[in-house]
Amino acid sequence: MIDSHCHLDLPEFEPDWQDVLNSAVSKGVERILIPGTTVSGWQRQQDMAADNAQLDVAFGLHPYFFPDEPENALAALREQLQTTTIKPVAIGEIGIDGAIDTSLKAQQALFEAQLVVASEQSLPVILHHRRSHHLLLESIKRSRFTQGGVIHAFSGSEQVARQYIDVGFKLGIGGTITYSRAQKTRQTVANIPLQHLLLETDAPDMPMSGRQGARNEPQFIGEVVAALADLHGITPEAVIEQTTANYFALFGSRTQCK
Repeated sequence: MIDSHCHLDLPEFEPDWQDVLNSAVSKGVERILIPGTTVSGWQRQQDMAADNAQLDVAFGLHPYFFPDEPENALAALREQLQTTTIKPVAIGEIGIDGAIDTSLKAQQALFEAQLVVASEQSLPVILHHRRSHHLLLESIKRSRFTQGGVIHAFSGSEQVARQYIDVGFKLGIGGTITYSRAQKTRQTVANIPLQHLLLETDAPDMPMSGRQGARNEPQFIGEVVAALADLHGITPEAVIEQTTANYFALFGSRTQCK
């Protein structure tokens, strides 16, 4: 199993992240992708991955932590990509958030600038969305971005899902589908071929059904596998095999990026 979106670098994991990683590995998690959110966090991601071959990293500027000086942050991103000792497998987590105070125009400009960086590096992207599917798709098409990526924590209609698939994106599927009340997302996921899906936890957030109020961890990703298997009427092993292939088809691996 591969957790394609886990914020193992966040303070919630500071005391025991190595134990969390080891627990995940013991449960069959072979790889974890840590997406970046801020300039100040990239070094920690790099340091963690340097000593753990199971960790992939991505560097990006998350809209929720919109930088005071976007141009300087973009320059820092370009410098990071040139100097990092751990090659990233993607640019992310980037995107547009329609529920924060930062103007959508400013967010969209920063998002499109990072699409340019990703194109320059021939890297896919990891997308954050909230009330912003139309803007993200608009920017991807306007930028003529062709490297693909994943729409993290996908929730929405089958129509929206297929719009992302049509421009080369996979859907990140996490704990939401373990909740029976998430009927719309579960139905969408059931109707989308498995070749377009990736597994994720978004740990420490997005807890699985029955684990509300507790820290989410990558070791619980098997519960997403079980839910996907049930929705598609196939075995968990088939889910793991296909989503693992999907991950490497999109992101490659650190050795392949060097």
